[in-house]
Amino acid sequence: MTIRDEIVNFLHDEAFLLDERRFDEWLEMLDDSVVYRMPMRVTKEKEGGDDIVDEMTYLEETKQSLITRVNRLKTTSAWAEDPPSRTRHFITNVRIEREEPEEVHVTSYFHMLRSRGSTTEVEQVFGKRSDVVKKRDGNWRLVRRTIYPDQAILGMRNISNFF
Repeated sequence: MTIRDEIVNFLHDEAFLLDERRFDEWLEMLDDSVVYRMPMRVTKEKEGGDDIVDEMTYLEETKQSLITRVNRLKTTSAWAEDPPSRTRHFITNVRIEREEPEEVHVTSYFHMLRSRGSTTEVEQVFGKRSDVVKKRDGNWRLVRRTIYPDQAILGMRNISNFF
């Protein structure tokens, strides 16, 4: 199996665990030093430069803050997830940007769909992810993820899910 195959499998396994709400298993895929962030996107004219505002984020998480979020989902006070969301994560266009011994820099496109309750409304976020994964004790671990949504305004009532 090639490194690319391993990375694609890693990303697909991660999406499966998130969609099945197996969050504790998902946390095991994250390195203890993980940085998990989603900077804001703004709308600018063509000459306005980059439309990502790196200093402002929707999410800026560490392993501990992600553990806290997952543990909160198990309580009765996680109102945003009661009833729980039903999600589907689609991961495509996986591209190995740089490969070093035991570390891979990879970009991928994502499309996350979410439905809740008995409504016909479907919320979605889509865009690009920039990841760094490292091999630790024979297993790939997510060390860094930056999520770049294509939307300047997220069409979700809350950001209670993971990307």
